Amino acid sequence: MSGPVLRTVTRLQGNNAPLIDGDIQPDGFALEFVEIPVLVQAFRRMVRSLEFDVCEMALTTYLCAREHGVRFTALPIFLVRAFHHGAIVHDTRAPVGHPRELEGRRVGVNRGYTVTTGVWARGVLQDEYGVDLGKVTWVPSGDEHVASYVPPRNVEPLAPGHTIEAGLREGALAAAINIAIDDPDIQPLIPKPLEAGLAAFSERGHYPINHCIVVRDELLGAYPTLAAALFEGFAEAKRRYLAHLAAHNLVQAGTSDRLHQRIQALGADPLPYGIEPNRRALEELIGHALTQGILARRPALEELFAPGTRDLVA
Repeated sequence: MSGPVLRTVTRLQGNNAPLIDGDIQPDGFALEFVEIPVLVQAFRRMVRSLEFDVCEMALTTYLCAREHGVRFTALPIFLVRAFHHGAIVHDTRAPVGHPRELEGRRVGVNRGYTVTTGVWARGVLQDEYGVDLGKVTWVPSGDEHVASYVPPRNVEPLAPGHTIEAGLREGALAAAINIAIDDPDIQPLIPKPLEAGLAAFSERGHYPINHCIVVRDELLGAYPTLAAALFEGFAEAKRRYLAHLAAHNLVQAGTSDRLHQRIQALGADPLPYGIEPNRRALEELIGHALTQGILARRPALEELFAPGTRDLVA
């Protein structure tokens, strides 16, 4: 007997395309893909109302949601990775000479404080530049996906009617995280950010995870084979993508594709799936989430992921 048709949200990208195109189907299940033009809106809808059966999800949003009792569980399918050294920007007309100069000042954060890019970027400031994050006032421009989350005292929402862009230009904000501004005077605080990220990868295995996949707990309980079937479906899609990537068979390579090729050139898998090959990155992110007041307690790593996938690797 086949399983249900699963309402699924995931952004179209190379490592998902064979699933979305229907070339791959998880064994015993069918995926009905729902298009959400702005993916972060799907995160919010999933966290707040469990609207979908299977959903791509920002990893720190998942960690926060789990701690607050949201009834979904992740699969160790890590769809999106990136370095975040370039996510921290400042106005070069009033430059920040060194990241430590952010202490005692206000730094904007696009959307919520718990956004995964912000967590990783603050981690870079702390680990590589010695910034005391508790001495910075973080100024998010929006609310949190997890409505019950209460941020630390040094998080102050942007005042109504104000923008991060204006704050940077007027000097009210010393820097900002995770915001795209079409202004030649707004530049990354860390020089040559991609090379800095690749150096961190080579020197200490730093390779941030941004997104995973979550599934409603009700479905995982009703269909014991579902988690493994989804894992294998996504894994096969990834294998096909990496084969095309290595052969330079992509019609048009985007920023993520070019990063994956750089990682391949270093002899590494640019998209490892499974707990074990990602243990370092997962523990690093959990550590940052604790330090930054996003988690109140350290979760058991294996328990964050669905039974039936904890030993799977692809």
